[in-house]
Amino acid sequence: MGVVGDFTGEIGCATDWDVACTATRLAQRADGMWSVSLSLPAGRHSYKAVLDGSWSENYGAGAVANGPNIGLEVPTGGARVTFVYDPLTHWITDDVNHQVVTAAGSFQSELGCAADWAPDCLKSWLQDIDGDGTYTWSTTAVPAGIHHVKAAIGQSWAENYGQNGVRGGADIPFTVPSAGATTSFSYNSATHVLTVTSRGGGGGTLTVVAAGDFQSELGCAGDWSPSCSNSRLSDTDGDGTYTFSTTAIPAGAWQVKATVGGSWDENYGEGGTRNGANIAFTVGRNGAKTDFAYNATSHLLTVRSEGGDIGVPGPGTPPETGIKAHWLSRKHIAWDRVTGTGTYYLYTRPDGDVRIGAPSRAIKLELVPGGLPADLRRAFPRQANLGALALPDGIAEADIEKILTGDVAVAAFDDTSLRASTRLRNHGVLDDVHASARTRALGPVWTAGVPALHLWAPTARSVKVNLFDDATTGTPSSAVALALSGDGVWSVTGNATWKNKFYLFDVEVLADNGFFQRHQVTDPYSVGLSTNGTRSALLDLADPALAPTGWASLTKPALGKPEDQSIYELHIRDFSIADATIPATDRGTYRAFTHAGSNGMKHLSELSRAGLTTVHLLPFADFTIQEQRSQHQSPQCDLRSMARDSDQQQSCVNAVANSDGFDWGYNTQHYAVPEGSFATDPQGGARTLQTRQMVAGLNGAGLRAVMDVVYNHTPDAGPSGTNNLDRIVPGYYHRLNAEGQVENSTCCPNTAAEHAMMGKLLVDSVLMWAKAYKIDGFRFDLMGHHPKSVLTDLRAALDTLTVGKDGVDGKAVYLYGEGWDFGEVAGNALFTQATQVNMAGTGVGTFNDRIRDAVRGGGPADANPRAQGFASGLFTAPNGDGVNGDSAAQKAKLLLQQDQIKVGLTGNLKDYSFADRTGATVKGSQVPYGGSPTGYTSDPQESVAYVDAHDDLVLFDNLTYKLPTGTSMADRIRAQSLALSIPALSQGVAFWHAGSEMLRSKSFDSNSYNSGDWFNAYDPTKTDNGFGRGLPASERARGQWSYAKPLLADPALKPSPADIGTAAAQSKDFLTIRANNPLFRLATAAQVQQKVSFPDSGPNQKPGVIVMRIDDTTGADVDPDVKGLLVVFNASTQPTSHTLAAAQGAGYTLDPTQATGSDPVVKTATFTPSTGTFTVPARTTAVFRLAQ
Repeated sequence: MGVVGDFTGEIGCATDWDVACTATRLAQRADGMWSVSLSLPAGRHSYKAVLDGSWSENYGAGAVANGPNIGLEVPTGGARVTFVYDPLTHWITDDVNHQVVTAAGSFQSELGCAADWAPDCLKSWLQDIDGDGTYTWSTTAVPAGIHHVKAAIGQSWAENYGQNGVRGGADIPFTVPSAGATTSFSYNSATHVLTVTSRGGGGGTLTVVAAGDFQSELGCAGDWSPSCSNSRLSDTDGDGTYTFSTTAIPAGAWQVKATVGGSWDENYGEGGTRNGANIAFTVGRNGAKTDFAYNATSHLLTVRSEGGDIGVPGPGTPPETGIKAHWLSRKHIAWDRVTGTGTYYLYTRPDGDVRIGAPSRAIKLELVPGGLPADLRRAFPRQANLGALALPDGIAEADIEKILTGDVAVAAFDDTSLRASTRLRNHGVLDDVHASARTRALGPVWTAGVPALHLWAPTARSVKVNLFDDATTGTPSSAVALALSGDGVWSVTGNATWKNKFYLFDVEVLADNGFFQRHQVTDPYSVGLSTNGTRSALLDLADPALAPTGWASLTKPALGKPEDQSIYELHIRDFSIADATIPATDRGTYRAFTHAGSNGMKHLSELSRAGLTTVHLLPFADFTIQEQRSQHQSPQCDLRSMARDSDQQQSCVNAVANSDGFDWGYNTQHYAVPEGSFATDPQGGARTLQTRQMVAGLNGAGLRAVMDVVYNHTPDAGPSGTNNLDRIVPGYYHRLNAEGQVENSTCCPNTAAEHAMMGKLLVDSVLMWAKAYKIDGFRFDLMGHHPKSVLTDLRAALDTLTVGKDGVDGKAVYLYGEGWDFGEVAGNALFTQATQVNMAGTGVGTFNDRIRDAVRGGGPADANPRAQGFASGLFTAPNGDGVNGDSAAQKAKLLLQQDQIKVGLTGNLKDYSFADRTGATVKGSQVPYGGSPTGYTSDPQESVAYVDAHDDLVLFDNLTYKLPTGTSMADRIRAQSLALSIPALSQGVAFWHAGSEMLRSKSFDSNSYNSGDWFNAYDPTKTDNGFGRGLPASERARGQWSYAKPLLADPALKPSPADIGTAAAQSKDFLTIRANNPLFRLATAAQVQQKVSFPDSGPNQKPGVIVMRIDDTTGADVDPDVKGLLVVFNASTQPTSHTLAAAQGAGYTLDPTQATGSDPVVKTATFTPSTGTFTVPARTTAVFRLAQ
């Protein structure tokens, strides 16, 4: 018995579909099934089951002999896949794209299992042979009597479902009426509900009575009588559903519960809850038929009455799939099925499972002829033109709050015919009804040593907090209920003994499947966590034990204005994981930044002394990675012995990519807690202390600390995910598409910061980092997916922070991010986005991709990476690739790139005026960049000039692709330094990726988020730049291997330590020049327009050369030491000269940093006063100063 597929050749078999391969043989288990576990590569695969090592008997999809192949999609990084085969049904399945569902219960030993409650015994295996998502199994072997069962997933108790489909819920009781009765189990994989029915000879055997306040109307001696047979329900066909009907209950409102056994010892109320609340129902008229139905498995008692409960048309069916209507305010609903005619109802059911008709309650809605009010049209542009409905006057806000905790749907009728129905997304009405929650303090709040906990969960039915004395004990030491306030916030005040305990919220809430579930979740506002974030920790961030010495009086490196910044983008683990001068326990951690004498800190201090102001740290808010370092795996290969152009390194690294210690960190789980894998101890407060030590270490080295933050997506969504947000307020925190599915244009489930409380979470947590961790700036990942208003609200909130009140100067905190415009929000479709163009005038910076692409050439998504740019030789050093066009096309493109760079050098100002390549006077916004403007800022600080970053080809790899192959290493170094000089000498904010000053390479891996320490190597000793470590990851870069392979194999392209040192020295000089010359850091657009010009412009300018003049004799004096600067960026392969009439007779000299620096080539740059001529060598940036 074996499994064969298109993957067998990749796991050691001779070929794919190798029926003779022994590696894929299944072994028979004790329970009679057959199984095997195989490590499979990522990708889409297919397989079948074969018997006796041949194709003569084989089974495919649907357990059909000779049937179609079975699909299998293995996730990124590969997976261990278990295949299971049933020799009776011939069904074979896998545990990656399917589920192995077991009916685990008190009866399994009767089936031949070794014990009861055995999730791994497949004698009670439920199978989904037809692929409809419902797993079934029937047997006559369960003996008569009362039994209990749960649905176990994956042959363990890690995931199991009990009553009402609740994960980890109560056991499901069921009764087998007689020996030999057929007992059927059915598990719905969407709702997780396990249904059990047992059919014997005599029907159901339970005594079920509908006991309520109406029984005396039926002739019972009194109401609420569990023994009165006048309202007894019967199961005549033995299917487990007990029913009773009567016309004797008068019109009115009534209450009922289901009692079992003739007494109150066993009774069920709302939602099938034992001893639960009374079930309310109404009878609309005297003589109406009222039906009671009790399900012996779920214990749900359903009541329907003709003309009762709602008194409107409706077949009692569930709403159509999808969540397509929008409840936008307490008054208004928008829906694309609203026309000018028909009747519309809002259906509500507090216990879930809403129906269009009884037993739901219905509210008749009013048509709004003119559509939504103007304020809602502005607030919800995508719904602006949908049909509108209004709730009737007189519905109290408390009623709306109660409705929102249950299941809700809307329906459209034409006359009495149901035309359409759907559930509603509720973010608009929640924001409206609970607007005051925006000002509430959430999470743990400490007052005089006593904590209070506050959780926004407006749709929850109940919330309690489970407290644990430690991080691992399974049973809470106590459980305390939280109380609900009118703004949807649940609160509880603890006592001083709660300090440093661990906790989880227990939230009972309606899931998107229409059924209530209980979720054990961490606090979205957690400030501390256990290892791997499984529990929140009740830390007091003001506790002196969590602060390094001198924290309260920490002195920040001075920063006069945002434009004074030069930023260095660095990954915490990259920085030190291979640094032998740091103790092994501290490598790759926050504490590495406390070792001032280490190689890494010496290098950062050297850059700081040169003029670097700021270190941008890739995300270190808690994200999805194994935090126990002892569990991290390393590649099981001798990577250094492999060929420079081999594909084996990436294969070996990829094999442990999801279990090693490396991750960029862009899958945030908790927004206000430091990541535990960067701490020497991820448990509790250690990560807080060590993060503060890191900040203090950087500040002590003269460097400010920027935090990369990721609010645009979560790792997953839905009730069964790890994300706590969607399990607390389902459907609220994520952005949904037209069908009600979560958008994922960011890569993963998109959050919706346009919803008030997601925006609040963003603002609140950033303020926490600024105050509690003294972070100096924040870089927002995919900022364009957030509303502009959220960023400006954050900016305003930061501006209120003061050293005296908050311990920090909030006005000095810099904000910037990726202002890309794409996805479902593009073009301001849902709100005014925080995109490049929109952020003009806010003071918030955005990455300037215009200058990046013009300097390097091409773009990040190019299939052919050899498209050249200004610094990589377009026209001036053509590489011969057809992607660049002929000579005329190259020249035209280069001159456009030079215009784009000139705009970038001004801080990318949209209104900066200059002569373009044609000689016309244009503004920065009139220089084209594809279909967008090049210039888009209103102030220099809004432009972050860069030529590489972590999530694209690093500069060395980019230039290696683009420069002519025969370019010498010396010239490659000069091209690299020239490229880095452009952001360094730009107005606005300068930005470098860590290591680019040292020719850092990632062996052409342009997206190394999961490529391990090997491809992400960072060497501050300047010994090895990382080039030639093998081909980049096949799943992301296979299409470019043909370009990369010959380059990686070329030994001439591997820089020596001396080469790396030369590059580092040249690059460092530009930091010093920027720091020493205030004219490169002008504060306003007016100053830039007044002082910055480009003398060599127009149609006769030299290709490959940009001349920039900064004249301090015009306008207010900025630098008392000089009258001006002149910069020549010569990217060409020949020396260049430029004569400036205004410079004739002046005393320009080479900037002292270059005149006395390590670069002998730039020292040959000259100025001839008699003619006003500047002469600069090839591939050189030269800065000339005119002293006062």
